[in-house]
Amino acid sequence: MEISIFVELSMIIIIAVIVTGLMRLLKQPLIIGYILTGVILSPYFLNIIRSTDAISVFAQIGIALLLFIVGLNLNPRIIKDVGKVSLITGVGQVIFTSVIGFFLGRLLGFSTIASIYIAIALAFSSTVIITKLLSDKGDMETLYGRISIGFLIVQDLVAILVLMVIASIPTGLSFSTLVFGIILKGLGLLLLLFLVGAYILPPICKAVAKSQEFLLLFSIGWCLALASLFYYMNFSIEIGALLAGITLSVSAYRYEICSKMKPLRDFFIILFFILLGSQMAFANISQYIIPILVFSAFILIGNPLIVMALMGLLGYSKRNSFLAGLTVAQISEFSLILIILGVKVGHLTNEVLSIVTVIGLITIAGSTYLILYADKIYPLLSRYLGVFERKGKKVDEHRYHSDGDYDLILFGYNRIGYDILESFKKIKRRFLVVDYNPEVIIKLAKEGFDCKYGDADDSELLNELNFPRVKMVISTIPSLDTNLLLINKIRESNKRAIIIVVSHQIDEALKLYDEGATYVLMPHFLGGHHVSAMIRDKKLSVSKFLKEKVAHIEHLKKRKELGHEHPQHHRHQGL
Repeated sequence: MEISIFVELSMIIIIAVIVTGLMRLLKQPLIIGYILTGVILSPYFLNIIRSTDAISVFAQIGIALLLFIVGLNLNPRIIKDVGKVSLITGVGQVIFTSVIGFFLGRLLGFSTIASIYIAIALAFSSTVIITKLLSDKGDMETLYGRISIGFLIVQDLVAILVLMVIASIPTGLSFSTLVFGIILKGLGLLLLLFLVGAYILPPICKAVAKSQEFLLLFSIGWCLALASLFYYMNFSIEIGALLAGITLSVSAYRYEICSKMKPLRDFFIILFFILLGSQMAFANISQYIIPILVFSAFILIGNPLIVMALMGLLGYSKRNSFLAGLTVAQISEFSLILIILGVKVGHLTNEVLSIVTVIGLITIAGSTYLILYADKIYPLLSRYLGVFERKGKKVDEHRYHSDGDYDLILFGYNRIGYDILESFKKIKRRFLVVDYNPEVIIKLAKEGFDCKYGDADDSELLNELNFPRVKMVISTIPSLDTNLLLINKIRESNKRAIIIVVSHQIDEALKLYDEGATYVLMPHFLGGHHVSAMIRDKKLSVSKFLKEKVAHIEHLKKRKELGHEHPQHHRHQGL
């Protein structure tokens, strides 16, 4: 009897739970668990996935929702800031990787046509995988995160053009007709979306947002509608979903939309990774071990070096160049699609498909570890990376402070940091704000505050700060490792400084106290303590509580204007 899609999907999810549960026990990235689940479910092992078409649809929905949320975070002002570096690194990396990859292919004995296909396939990195990893790390708002997403989108546009050219070969469509058709249709769609986003969407969103359920439904509908429109206009679903998000990125309700869409996105994107794993081909691989290892090493090491060199020439610091470079250390789902198309039009054999598939598995797994543990890898390599950094002032330095001693240093401005900054202003001591979001730094600088762009995980940044003379350091970053590093750095030279850090776990808070924290702020417990104090102070007076309510509403409105929302607890995201 035919297994129904419901039962099949249930079995897929159950096996995914077991495999990813094992990954959690081993403290491994969950993405590896999803891909391994797909490999286990593939025809080479359990052969459970039969309804490939139905699951492919779910996977496509996941990709669309993922890129829609990416678009929500790509405010046009941000695109303007990182557009130049994204375009140069995106196009430059594709060109250099393709050229080097072609010569490697020829040296390894592949034909000219096969070398061309393999070289182009090696040039594209996975926007889907990188976006998921950056989101999991809480690095989407960092400068390197924005640049990475920018040049990955540039790569996707190049990939889509290449795929359309190859797909047109059997129909005999001329290249000029194809390109001009794309340009004219693309410009027309962009102009239409600009007008809709500027004049039509704002009043619609305002009306829709009165109901949170309807806001979620509207957002999903808008995402899928634009994705489908672009598909029928011979563009990709991914570009349509991305632009759907960008058109809503200037909306006052983008944070609500983003938070409501994430659980839905996570479920469908899991199916994408499982499907990707299930389609890995392993036939006749043994005789191609050397080419697989050479190409995999080139992707894992060569691609990051290319991006680092390009960003270094543009004047970026070695740290941001290194972190951005790691995001191109894998091949894309477009790479596999490209090779599959090459097989269909008769340019390639199935052996090439198998080779690229295994390279995909190796590089996706390898780059996942590199990206997730980049902050631990960077200090080990930092001294050797100076060659990728130009002398003098860096483009990404965002230096908005004078040299000298500071009495107070705040790491992480957003949310809790906002109120702390208000207290700093009142006590009239010299203070410095350190934040990893360049937008926050520029905003504070315009308001006249001393501030510095950087990440509290960066040992080099911490060495630049004059901790021996500081009186108080506050970290709103809820990461145990980050706060331990910060405490140890300060205590090396200053035993008397007041150090206040944030934690969400009792055991972690006690460890922070043991390492030298003066006070550990625990927001969840603090909320109950605050309400208790209100009850003692106001007793049962309705008028006093209503007065407090009015003040709180005004405070929340101010926070909403600033874009503050309740945090998702990421690695180094300030509260």
